[in-house]
Amino acid sequence: MDLFIPLVRLADGWASDVLLRVDTRGVIESITPHARQGDANVITGPVIPGMPNTHSHAFQRLMAGLTEWRAQAHDSFWSWRELMYRYAGQLDPDQLHAAATLVYIEMLKAGYTSVCEFQYLHHDEDGSKYNPASRMSEVLISAARDCGIAMTLLPAWYLHGGFDHRPVRGAQRRYRQSLDDIQQLIADLKPRENHLLRIGGACHSLRAVPPRQVSEFSEFLEGLPTVSPFHIHIAEQQLEVQEAVQHLQQRPVEYLLDHVALNAHSCLVHATHITDDECERLARSPATVSLCPSTEANLGDGIFPLRDYLAYTGSLGIGTDSQVTISPVEELRWLEYGQRLSYQQRNVATSEAQPHCGDFLWNHAVHGGALASGHSSGGLQPGNAASFIVLDTDLIPANCEHPAQLLDALVFAGSNDWVRDVYVNGECVVSGGHHSHEYEARQNYHHAVARGGIQAT
Repeated sequence: MDLFIPLVRLADGWASDVLLRVDTRGVIESITPHARQGDANVITGPVIPGMPNTHSHAFQRLMAGLTEWRAQAHDSFWSWRELMYRYAGQLDPDQLHAAATLVYIEMLKAGYTSVCEFQYLHHDEDGSKYNPASRMSEVLISAARDCGIAMTLLPAWYLHGGFDHRPVRGAQRRYRQSLDDIQQLIADLKPRENHLLRIGGACHSLRAVPPRQVSEFSEFLEGLPTVSPFHIHIAEQQLEVQEAVQHLQQRPVEYLLDHVALNAHSCLVHATHITDDECERLARSPATVSLCPSTEANLGDGIFPLRDYLAYTGSLGIGTDSQVTISPVEELRWLEYGQRLSYQQRNVATSEAQPHCGDFLWNHAVHGGALASGHSSGGLQPGNAASFIVLDTDLIPANCEHPAQLLDALVFAGSNDWVRDVYVNGECVVSGGHHSHEYEARQNYHHAVARGGIQAT
């Protein structure tokens, strides 16, 4: 398939009149700038690379916006977590499928072309294993396939209720897996891989698994025959850092860097509370940090030291996490605005080579997100997936003097409405702002919620 694109953000910069040749797997074979249209299909509108979503809990779409009431005198992440457990404790496979299908369609419509699904909802409501044990993971795979979004499924290892190895309780029983169980689950799912599905794995956090076995789990993933990303929640809350120091005599990120051999497909989720030394060491490691600014703000987590991290050339991606916001535009805007408020200066996420803040943020998140997902989606170049967004020309400011200003305008003055068409591996999955399954998905979602009576109280 040949596509002719008048204006496109390639991996190495903006280009005009580009002929994009895509093979039957949706992979870019060749790129020819300043080409003639010929018989190619014409893409009308500026094209930018699709955004990887590096951290998602699909089931939390059910509670998005419904936890904004004070449950106690000092509300925090930990009180929110109790509400989340109540939702998680009531969910059956059909309801998970309905929630995941809707949220994946919403992601596509916003410009996310792949999703890293951090999956720890393994068992039945009472903690019993499903038959097959992979049922909840299979539900998520099915939802992604039905929507047309590329997925990296990350079955998560969760064993304990804290650093002191306290037993799991309540809804946590649905998460509990031994090391053998989680490795077997991943091995059973691996044969399902295709050009749109990659299987990796996750440790929920250092507090939920034996820290000294994290390296064993990471090495298991690295030893699998295909790329298998490793993700972990880390240093999201001050209390987690304090407990790590108490039990491990090290801060969480410090401990991980000292004891686990991270690679280019390792991803640390949040890493909010880190020292200057941890920041430099993490940035100089091959790993990527997944930042989820809207969720981190919603939960009162804190602000990641982005300016210093970028100064050390660290890799980053963005995620929807709790689904309170489903918009790469808003995640990047929140990310930059948090830094501006912290440092009392403008245009923090830039460099001498790229002074345009929106362009810098978008393309850094695309590149880092591709590494974290294990998909070949890190920008439009030969060998990568033809996954991209076509912007609506009617909404773009008419007085942009430089193509890079398109991404500046999108990130700081745009919205999801600017996303007109979305292609995943060469297939158009959103056209004119609409997904072909969105009406049915929304009806199924509302039916599933009503049938189950899912609520937080």
